[in-house]
Amino acid sequence: MRLRELTDYLESLAPLDYQEPYDNAGLLVGSPDDDVSHALLSLDCTEAVVDEAIELGCDVIISHHPIVFSGLKRFNGRTYVERVVMKAIKHDIAIYAIHTNLDNVLGGVNSRIAERLGLQDSRILSPKGDLLRKLAVFVPSGYVEAVRSALFRGGAGHVGPYDSCSFNAPGYGTFRAGEGTNPFVGNPGEHHREEEVRIEVIFPAVREGTVLRELFKAHPYEAVAYDIYRLQNSHQEVGSGLVGRLEQPMDETDFLEWLKTRMGAKVIRHTALRREPVSRVAVCGGAGGFLLSQAIRAGADVFVTADYKYHEFFDAEGKIVIADIGHFESEQFTPQLLLEIIRKKFPTFAVRLTGIDTNPIKYYS
Repeated sequence: MRLRELTDYLESLAPLDYQEPYDNAGLLVGSPDDDVSHALLSLDCTEAVVDEAIELGCDVIISHHPIVFSGLKRFNGRTYVERVVMKAIKHDIAIYAIHTNLDNVLGGVNSRIAERLGLQDSRILSPKGDLLRKLAVFVPSGYVEAVRSALFRGGAGHVGPYDSCSFNAPGYGTFRAGEGTNPFVGNPGEHHREEEVRIEVIFPAVREGTVLRELFKAHPYEAVAYDIYRLQNSHQEVGSGLVGRLEQPMDETDFLEWLKTRMGAKVIRHTALRREPVSRVAVCGGAGGFLLSQAIRAGADVFVTADYKYHEFFDAEGKIVIADIGHFESEQFTPQLLLEIIRKKFPTFAVRLTGIDTNPIKYYS
């Protein structure tokens, strides 16, 4: 299939607009119109992973971490980043990264961590703002159901776990069609009054194009009257980290053992234990220290993340246990998540997990 089909599907689940400003997710090497038949999935795209792709005949590598974060000025093989890009181009291998956009959606990286730890009733720890819009459109009474259904089909009408949400208010509209028009009701040059319903729906900003296309296809008017409002509301299904509860409270040391086993961590760096049961747990794959205050406000007993610096551990101040399990360890199940996502949508597309250990950190014991 075309590479575009694969990347469009991944971005329908984790839109590029949801990535952090510093990130560089998306198609890094290759053309969207390239034909692809075999994908290799990895947490990182290293030289060894590219060599593995060449050996296996893979024509696209999908990694969590982007190999390129900032602009490259030279391609002479001086750094491992340059060598990876050069080798991929030489062997016609596309490279695609799905990073913080996958971190920031339900069903993504943090949901997989929460799933492995058995967390219940998980929710976004720090929801993002300025991602929602409201559409108000005026529809003749006989077409309300058709237009409303079209808006839902386009991706509007979701409020938390509810869908098909709308507000509807009856009224009437007035207009006069100009010369050369073909009005659905009324006649050119004559004032007309029509019974209408004002439909209001909320939608994610990234779905605006789809919502409007569906609206224009279903609405009977030649010139559709509508308004789009920018909302300050946080998007409760998009943002950083997750927080949830254990099915049963656990002793702190028992929880650390559980965490170590379930996340395949060789060691856990943590703050002083509080001698209290662990019931509520916050998680953030990768470097999540910026979410500590949110984890405390959410009432979490433990915050599971990675990449904590020495002085940052003091910030816990006895209010929470910080458990640093390591960056690789916190995200190592992401390729398996991607495998499941892709196979569910494209069951006949060849996709496999890398056999390369890309963790740059080694442990001596």
